[in-house]
Amino acid sequence: MWQDTRVLVTGATGFIGAHLVSRLEGLGARVHAVSRRPPRGPGWHRADLSDPAATAALVAEVAPEVVFHLASEVTGVRDPAVVAPTLAGNLAAAVNLLTALTGTPVRSVVLAGSVEEPRDGLPPGSPYAAAKAAATGYARMFHALWQVPVSVLRVAMVYGPAQPDTARLVPYVTLSLLRGREPELTSGTRMVTWVYVEDVVDAFVLAGESGKAAGEVLDIGTAEPVSIRDTVELLARVVGGEARPRFGAVDARPLDRAQRSDIGPAERVLGWRPVTGLEEGLRRTVAWYAKHL
Repeated sequence: MWQDTRVLVTGATGFIGAHLVSRLEGLGARVHAVSRRPPRGPGWHRADLSDPAATAALVAEVAPEVVFHLASEVTGVRDPAVVAPTLAGNLAAAVNLLTALTGTPVRSVVLAGSVEEPRDGLPPGSPYAAAKAAATGYARMFHALWQVPVSVLRVAMVYGPAQPDTARLVPYVTLSLLRGREPELTSGTRMVTWVYVEDVVDAFVLAGESGKAAGEVLDIGTAEPVSIRDTVELLARVVGGEARPRFGAVDARPLDRAQRSDIGPAERVLGWRPVTGLEEGLRRTVAWYAKHL
């Protein structure tokens, strides 16, 4: 299916995006990668997706058959100053892209949602969560009103090799321990849902090639959440050494809720389940960072 398929990947230099581009190229797709950074070569484009005209021009130039939208303004900060940037980077960008794709012969559009999106009527816990939830709502509207073949994959806490944001929990703790430093953390009681990056890429590829996913909002994670403390202690055992994490050294953020992922729908619609256990995934991750210190 992927051989010579024209694919547009936004956020291609991000963590999931870079792994996805590599997978698609290996499958023989003709990948057009988009980022806000200067183009890397043929097939790479620079575009600000918060600009409707720039987004429309990009879609007209590429004429994609499949689109993966991973471009995002990711932050867990609880501060009014990040409301506008997260609104532009997560909601406006998604709406501009969906608008540009409406009425085109695109076969499949897959948006990256987030496990942080609120459920059970709760308010969003951050500006990022609010913008992501709104983007999911607009995606459902574009599908219902104008038959845009869009699906949303609400991705859990992704980890794995080559994560560029080393302030995220797994790379931060891994690099600290490898360097003999004590990572400073919250109490670690929060329950989170982890998923290995290559398992996430599997889900995106399946959603992109299957028209069955259109109109669906699917959780991509693991069935059982694990506390941050248990995750970090497992990391410490994998790394070894004398450095120990300092729990309680950092205050928890407000409205940091326990996470959960219902992966049953993803299995029914896509035939997807995660295949990489947490310990195995952390071992691969630690091995990569140890090699690239």
